Amino acid sequence: MSSILQILCQIIPILLILFLGYLLRAKNFLSEKTIEESKKLVVNITLPCLLFISFLNIEIKFSYTAIFILMFFFCLFMLYYGRFLKEHFHIEHEYFPFLVTGFEYGMLGVGLFGSAYGLENIGYLAIMDLGHEFFIWFIFVSLLLSKRNGKQDNKQLIRNFLKSPVIIAIFLGIFFNLIGLRAFLYNYTITEGVINTTKLLGQITIPLILLVVGYGIHFQKGFLRDFLVLLAARLVLLIPMAFLGGIFIDKVLGLDEMFKVALFTLFILPPPFILPIYIPQHYKKERLYVNNLLTSYTVISVIIFIVYFAFNPRI
Repeated sequence: MSSILQILCQIIPILLILFLGYLLRAKNFLSEKTIEESKKLVVNITLPCLLFISFLNIEIKFSYTAIFILMFFFCLFMLYYGRFLKEHFHIEHEYFPFLVTGFEYGMLGVGLFGSAYGLENIGYLAIMDLGHEFFIWFIFVSLLLSKRNGKQDNKQLIRNFLKSPVIIAIFLGIFFNLIGLRAFLYNYTITEGVINTTKLLGQITIPLILLVVGYGIHFQKGFLRDFLVLLAARLVLLIPMAFLGGIFIDKVLGLDEMFKVALFTLFILPPPFILPIYIPQHYKKERLYVNNLLTSYTVISVIIFIVYFAFNPRI
C-alpha cells in the first residue's frame, strides 16, 4: 500500500500541473503569446541549464556510442516506414511521414521523466535522445526545409545546429565531464555559485513544460480517424521496439535499468512539436491536421507514461 501511495505522490503533481495549464487556457488567464514566450524560455534557457548539469554529472561510457548510432538510424528507418505507409495505404496528408518519426523530447519527455524519476536521472533520457537530436537537425529539418522552399542551405542548417542552446549545453556538459572539470567547478566558490544558479534555472523546466503542454490540450473530433491511424502506425512498432531495445540494453550493453525506462519514455512521446513551424502558412488544412494530431498524441503519451510508471516505479 505504501508503494502505491508513493507512486500516486509522484503522478499527482504531473496531472495537477497539466490540468492547471488546461485551466489557464480555458479561463483565458494567459494569452497564446505568453505561452509562446514561455516555450522560448524553456528551449533557450532553462532546458539547456538542466541538460548541461545532467551531462556534467552523468558517468559517460563508450557503450553510449552504440545507443547514439542505433537511435539515429532507427529514426531514419521510421521516416521511410512512414513513407511506405503513406504510399501503401494511400494516406492523403503529405506530412504524414514526418509524424511517424521523431519524438518530442524537450517539451514533453523531460517533463514527464523528470517529474516521475527525478531531475537527477534526466541524464539517462538525455543520452538516449542524443542520436535523435542529430537526426532531427540534419535529416528531419533538412527535408522539411527542402519540402517548404524547394531547396536547402546546408551551411545555415549546420550554423543553426551549432548555435542551438540545447546542443551547446549538451556538448559543454560532455566536454567538461570528459576533461575532468566537474570537480573543479564544484570546489571553488565562484564556479560552484555558477553551477548552483544553473541548477536553479534547470529546476523550473519541468513545471514550465507541463504548464505549456496542459495549455495546448484541445481536441477536434473531425481528426479522430486520422489520429487513430497515426497512433496505430507508431505504437504498433514503437512499443515492441521499446521492450526489445530494453533487452538489448540489459543483455548486450549491460547498462543501468534506468536506460530501459528512458528508452520506453522516448518511444511513447508524440512527434516533434517543431513540425508545424516548417509547414507553409497557406497549407491551412495540413497545419490544422498536424496540430490536432500532435495535441491528441500528447494526451495519449501522458496516459501511457503514467500507466508505465505505475508498474515501473523507481522507489
